[in-house]
Amino acid sequence: MTNHWVDIKNADLILIMGGNAAEAHPCGFKWVTEALEHRKAKLVVVDPRFTRSAAVADYYAPIRVGTDIAFLGGVINWMLANNKVHMDYVKAYTNASFLIRDDFDFKDGLFSGYDEAKRSYDKTTWAYQLDKEGYALVDETLENPRCVWQLMKSHYSRYTPEVVEKVCGTPKEQFLKVAEFIGSTSTPDKVMTICYALGWTQHSHGSQNIRTMAMIQLLLGNIGRAGGGVNALRGHSNVQGITDMCTFSANLPGYMVAPTDADTTFADFATRRTPKPLRPNQMNFGQNFPKWFVSLQKAWYGDAATKENDWAYDWLPKRDGAYDVMDTFERIHQGKINGFVMQGFNPLAALPNKKKVGAAMAKLKWLVVIEPLKNETSEFWKNYGELNNVKPEEIATEVIRLPASCFAEDPGTFTNSGRVIQWHWAGADPAGEGKTDREIIGQIFTRLRAAYAKDGGKFPDPVLKVTWAYANPSHPSAEEILREVNGRALKDVTDPKDPTKVLVPAGQQLPG
Repeated sequence: MTNHWVDIKNADLILIMGGNAAEAHPCGFKWVTEALEHRKAKLVVVDPRFTRSAAVADYYAPIRVGTDIAFLGGVINWMLANNKVHMDYVKAYTNASFLIRDDFDFKDGLFSGYDEAKRSYDKTTWAYQLDKEGYALVDETLENPRCVWQLMKSHYSRYTPEVVEKVCGTPKEQFLKVAEFIGSTSTPDKVMTICYALGWTQHSHGSQNIRTMAMIQLLLGNIGRAGGGVNALRGHSNVQGITDMCTFSANLPGYMVAPTDADTTFADFATRRTPKPLRPNQMNFGQNFPKWFVSLQKAWYGDAATKENDWAYDWLPKRDGAYDVMDTFERIHQGKINGFVMQGFNPLAALPNKKKVGAAMAKLKWLVVIEPLKNETSEFWKNYGELNNVKPEEIATEVIRLPASCFAEDPGTFTNSGRVIQWHWAGADPAGEGKTDREIIGQIFTRLRAAYAKDGGKFPDPVLKVTWAYANPSHPSAEEILREVNGRALKDVTDPKDPTKVLVPAGQQLPG
């Protein structure tokens, strides 16, 4: 969420698309009712189904599944055509005045730079026009045909109410009514919040759905304001927490992009990933990227990460392609991966094309499943009739189950949708042979490190030199990890105005 659950009470209009908050998030939905009762806000729901959220809405409009972008594009066109835009905000806080390169184009449904053979874009032409100092050229009048504002108006002019009706199935009158509700918050004294959930995020074009809604909120001036924002209603406990820790193939903790095989040196990597300001005197928080990266490497490798070895940059894996879950299972299906470890994940039930997922896992030599309970994935090799009609005798995959504790048997943190971190204590010990995830990972690592120390290997440094300074290396405590994530001073932090004055002594925890 860009705002917080509690902040919804400050909205004048609540739009729900791609979710069903009244049923799926009943505790959070109380803040919607708070806005309705005490602020006299309106609730608008756009959904293929007449949901429980729609049942309590002031207005409901139907939409065909998967046509959200066309609907939102129609809203943008209507807003631009009817001057329902917060122009002061747009000029001050968006890139509407920036000039785009002259060779950028959109034709026959494709942007310039499309490579049909690779089925991907070369985005070179999508860049801003720059002056000799490297700053983006702008037109404050928004009249230049190459400025973002004019290009946006041209692009979205095709999304007429009639086109929306044809594509989305939403009757024209109902679409226009929703557009009027949204447009009413373009004034400085009104604000709208959008609440979406897995109906948008778990979608073939989920990112585009959310980006389009973000564009609407920017045009309305509803980002960075109480009662506004583009707010994801998380679908599972602690999804926000795992997002913040960035346990994704393309990211490092701290929302830093992980290096690829094109980033041959730390200097190349830092240069490519450190953004430059687009305008004079523009705030550029991202300029600290090299410092963030060094802090992470020092946390992982301690004294072994030095300036002389580029902060152990060469010890990190370099991606040579996509490694998200869909790509990974495609590789497994092609026989390119021999073993797989699954922790808190049930792909046979969660991923599309169940038959292909099962066939892929049957090609593995071994599969490790870390779960509190048996799930479909751990028993993918069993025949359950029409529910999982496989031949066990033809599946050679060795399945190793490591029983884990559930959340109530392990202390730690949750991060809610509003990004507030909450600590909880264990209510009971793990049942049977169950162990906490920390102990399972701790034992795997310490045994792996011992094997490297004894037998060696082609490249042992990343394993042998990693910092693992826990009281019990085989079972790090949640408190130790929390302190590590919070960070500590590697050396005395001194006052920039008075270097003799130590603000934080070396080794001390930094303020949270």
